[in-house]
Amino acid sequence: MTTNLLKPATCEQLLDTFFANLRVTTVKKLTFSGVGNRDVYNITAPFQYNGEEVLLGRVEERNSEFSQVFFFTCEDEVWSPRIHTHTYNLQDPCMTIIKDELIVGGVEVITDVDVPDKIVSWVTQFYRGFDIDSLNHFSSGPGTMKDIRLIELGDGRVGVFTRPQGERGGRGQIGFTIIPSLEELNEQTFIEAEVLQDQFVSEEWGGANEAHLLSNGHIGVLGHIACLDHSAKKHYYSMVFSLNPETFETTPIKIIATRSDFPIGPGKRPDLNDVVFSGGLIRSGNGRAVLSVGVSDAEAYQIEIPDPFCEYEA
Repeated sequence: MTTNLLKPATCEQLLDTFFANLRVTTVKKLTFSGVGNRDVYNITAPFQYNGEEVLLGRVEERNSEFSQVFFFTCEDEVWSPRIHTHTYNLQDPCMTIIKDELIVGGVEVITDVDVPDKIVSWVTQFYRGFDIDSLNHFSSGPGTMKDIRLIELGDGRVGVFTRPQGERGGRGQIGFTIIPSLEELNEQTFIEAEVLQDQFVSEEWGGANEAHLLSNGHIGVLGHIACLDHSAKKHYYSMVFSLNPETFETTPIKIIATRSDFPIGPGKRPDLNDVVFSGGLIRSGNGRAVLSVGVSDAEAYQIEIPDPFCEYEA
């Protein structure tokens, strides 16, 4: 396996590069209704389903980690729960299309049997179907593994991104493997995925949030890179890199959005104020792209930026 052959850059180094480059952006806060006083954040990018624009969002009380995932549709710039559509007791939704089938994922929290309010673990769950109203569960990730993402490759096989921790992954690395079809998606697949090398220094971590098939057959990965400061506050940044699925060669990570790109607003907790969680990216085809994000675990935004994947297709 080959890598980018460079030592991984720290968040601080990546931020220096990010702020050194001027760019033009347009920011829009998303407005939601029909969820009471709950926050909506960590959204997916909007996608088309039977002629309507749909996105998924994490819906949650400000003082709770127990959330639901809703499908939302938009009318007059306001996103509302899609009528008669099932909700899921999950966090941090993701979606993709594989062989024309809608694949939806999210993180289920596992609580203590004796203390129902105490979260002891979490499991990524996956659902599939050709109809948004009749998705069926078909696969579960290993315990404590978040940020599992899927992509259909050019030859019809399925690329699988994982996020091992502990002995293999430290605070969180990105793994990758290829399987022939969704029928091969099981816990062993996730566990045995090869860890991409030299992406994060040992004190920091990251994960994949969405994968794009590029014109040259490589994969453009939208993700996040994160670190802790001396006060144990978390800092999350949107980032991208490119992966050659045949050789597993990766390009260096680059940051594409930070909390300072968005207006000052509420946060779930003080230690989460500097958090941008990548949700999805829509490439406009004109050198621009729209990035959907969750901000400070409390709000949802879209930001138009230079298309970060263009350089990987040159």
